[in-house]
Amino acid sequence: MSDGLHILQHSLGVNQYGQGAQYRNHFVTGEGSKDHRACMELVAQGLMTKRSGSQLSGGDDVFFVTPAGIDHVALKSPAPPPEPKLTRSQKRYRDWIRADTGLSFAEWLGVKDRHAW
Repeated sequence: MSDGLHILQHSLGVNQYGQGAQYRNHFVTGEGSKDHRACMELVAQGLMTKRSGSQLSGGDDVFFVTPAGIDHVALKSPAPPPEPKLTRSQKRYRDWIRADTGLSFAEWLGVKDRHAW
C-alpha cells in the first residue's frame, strides 16, 4: 500500500480496507518528515488541502482530506479478505455470544446435565 493511501485512510479514521466510520479528517505533520513530503504530494494531486501550522498544532502543518481524497480511499483501498468458513458449532457459539443473555453456553443450548457430555 502506498504511503499516500495509508495517510488518507489514517486521516479519515478508517482501516486499511477503507472501512469504518470516518470520524475525523485531519493529519498533522511537520516539515522534514517523510509524512510531510507524502502529504504535500497528496495536496499536489488534489487529494488533501494544507493549513499552515499554528500554536494549536505545535507549529506543524495540518492537512485535510478533500472529497476527491475520500473518493480515492474508496476506490483504491484493497478489498478485505473473505470471512473464514465457520462450522455449525462455531456459528452456534457466535450466536450465543451475540445473544448476550447471561446464560452459560450449556444453559443456552438447553443441556440439562453438563457432565453428561
